[in-house]
Amino acid sequence: MIETPSLVDQYCHGVLRTELGLGTFEAHLGRGEGPPAPGTTFFDTQTGFAVRRWCPPLLGLEPHCPPARYLARRRELGVLEAGRRLLRGSGITTYLVDTGLPGDLTGPAEMASAGEADAHEIVRLELLAEQVADTSGTVDSFLANLAESVHAAAASAVAFTSVAGVRHGLALAPQPPGPGEVRGAAGRWLAGRTVGGALTDPVLLRHLLWIAVASGRPLQLHAGLGEPGLRTDRTDPVLLADFARATAGIGTDLVLLHGYPYHRHAAHLAGAFAHVYADLGPALARTGARAAAVLAEILELAPFGKLLFSSGARGLPELHVVGARLFREALGRVLGGWVVEGAWSCGDAQRVAGMIAEGTARRVYGLDA
Repeated sequence: MIETPSLVDQYCHGVLRTELGLGTFEAHLGRGEGPPAPGTTFFDTQTGFAVRRWCPPLLGLEPHCPPARYLARRRELGVLEAGRRLLRGSGITTYLVDTGLPGDLTGPAEMASAGEADAHEIVRLELLAEQVADTSGTVDSFLANLAESVHAAAASAVAFTSVAGVRHGLALAPQPPGPGEVRGAAGRWLAGRTVGGALTDPVLLRHLLWIAVASGRPLQLHAGLGEPGLRTDRTDPVLLADFARATAGIGTDLVLLHGYPYHRHAAHLAGAFAHVYADLGPALARTGARAAAVLAEILELAPFGKLLFSSGARGLPELHVVGARLFREALGRVLGGWVVEGAWSCGDAQRVAGMIAEGTARRVYGLDA
């Protein structure tokens, strides 16, 4: 039996504070950019089936109960009590929370309280830049305030995260842009944006990445399918190889997020560069009953100490539960199977499981410092 009693969820978001009806719940359950097709439901997905398998018992129901019964029980308990039961039943003991998404989502402190766990903030670079732009009147003040804001955030955040890859594509020039190039891009962006306007300029995105690299904090880079509404056609993580090469030896770790369905490419980069790590993320939640097969593919390529568990969950506490339960199930099947076959010793399997579940995250993010 492979045991992972403690999990560090190295990348997730907060949960919604409001009661949810069927339609709203499904909208957060699915990964699409709209409702399910007429006559269909997002419950009929690997993620939906996993929710019905693992979450009802935490709310006092039988596994696989109908969605309507599950949501009725959820409303009966209330959003706060249901959220507490789900988060505390996930087995996650530390949450690293990206606070850069819009919506009425709980922050790190609320996640810690609801889940009886530790929680730390991950700062999203693009949101930080947009907030700085909203209060900076000139190019000079914007650039100065941006550098100062990143430096200040690095004092308390455990990491930075960037969606540059899914906003513009991962084929960004690897080197930092020159001062004149940055000033020109900042001037054009500030002149053309309204308050709250999204940062998509490739020069400023590169500039922001390199400011973060200089901070020394781990930098998480979104790849794979990304997030709804932000996707491009150029999110294959192998396109990050030039940036990984350019940042080698500086002392800042890169963590590749959401690599699925390019998870083997992300695993390859983790093996090729000492400072690159691969996040298992929502790949396991998306693949559900096939999660063990996906995990085995990642373990074919990545050094075991370069992989990190995360749920990648957002909005629904059910997704934290599913991410954690499917990770444990997949890890037990894959590593346990290798032990039974005699390919691995039980001690080695348990040691690797501990690294992926929490040990590597604690080392990379300095959680025990």
